[in-house]
Amino acid sequence: MAKYLKTVVAPQIPQELRDAFVFAINKENIRTMPNRSMPAAPHPTPGALLLGDAFNMRHPLTGGGMTVALSDIVVLRNLLRPLHDLSDAFSLCKYLESFYTLRKPVASTINTLAGALYKVFSASTDPARNEMRQACFDYLSLGGVFSNGPIALLSGLNPRPLNLVLHFFALAIFGVGCLIVPFPSIPRFLIGARMISVASRIIFPIIKAEGVRQMFFPITLTH
Repeated sequence: MAKYLKTVVAPQIPQELRDAFVFAINKENIRTMPNRSMPAAPHPTPGALLLGDAFNMRHPLTGGGMTVALSDIVVLRNLLRPLHDLSDAFSLCKYLESFYTLRKPVASTINTLAGALYKVFSASTDPARNEMRQACFDYLSLGGVFSNGPIALLSGLNPRPLNLVLHFFALAIFGVGCLIVPFPSIPRFLIGARMISVASRIIFPIIKAEGVRQMFFPITLTH
């Protein structure tokens, strides 16, 4: 890493910063960018409403944070539009409880996709994970619905959690097909089975953290 930073990255850095950059490398002060995921946990507080990363955070890989924040603002605007008196903070807080339900389809879809893609593209020595990563590139390169669908999910234009799950497992099945055709073998079948297992272990814990009922059956939570 130090050699790469010095030979490839350093020459691209402005001269005014280059010496400090190399000095930090020589001190072995190399740190990766910190990131974290924080599923939305509503805490109704009269007079206050959290939005953006203060309320809900996902991996920054897909750049979906602003999409979620702007979507939340639109939901909030539509909720507040019929109200004429915003001075009763307690009553307003009760009224806005539906905000947490209405925001969920967009937010949870983008959150889950960001977390899943991060795990797919993370470096791994597992052959199944590596095959999954390659399958993702090949799946998107098919074009048509195979690229339009994931991009619509990523951009928030089609925020349907079920579509996300279908595309994710379609990608895994496509990868298995590429692996065993045209030369199937026992080792390839085993890697293919692990790909399906890896896909399940990637996406289902994220969905569980977001809330299965909130994602797929939000209507059951409305009052």
